[in-house]
Amino acid sequence: MNPTMNTIDLVVADMDAAIAFYRRLGLEFKVDPAYPGHAGCDLPNGLHLMLDTEPFRASTMPGWTAPSGSPRSFLCFEFPSPAEVDAKYAELTGAGHRGPREPWDAFWGMRYATVLDPDGNGIDLYAALPAT
Repeated sequence: MNPTMNTIDLVVADMDAAIAFYRRLGLEFKVDPAYPGHAGCDLPNGLHLMLDTEPFRASTMPGWTAPSGSPRSFLCFEFPSPAEVDAKYAELTGAGHRGPREPWDAFWGMRYATVLDPDGNGIDLYAALPAT
């Protein structure tokens, strides 16, 4: 039997800041009333995205410590058009989020940009470029 990946879990320093960022991106998280350090969001195609605070993660995994350095994970979000990539990048960076890679036309045929969520996770925004 092959396993099915259906959930991605991100550890966050500040749940409220993370939820606000992802809400601006277009996702709606629900905080678990029994575990306020845990929130989830159902995505299309059966994927589930979870946010866990650092203390919550540490309580479930003895010895865990927060990583440091450049992002090791990137969540990639597809948009219907290159203009929407540009608009979302402008919205997120205008709200104060770091944008290490401004929108650009990638050689593989996509409009691409990267912003960082409040915990430094890479968030790629992309859309197919019109065929020439």
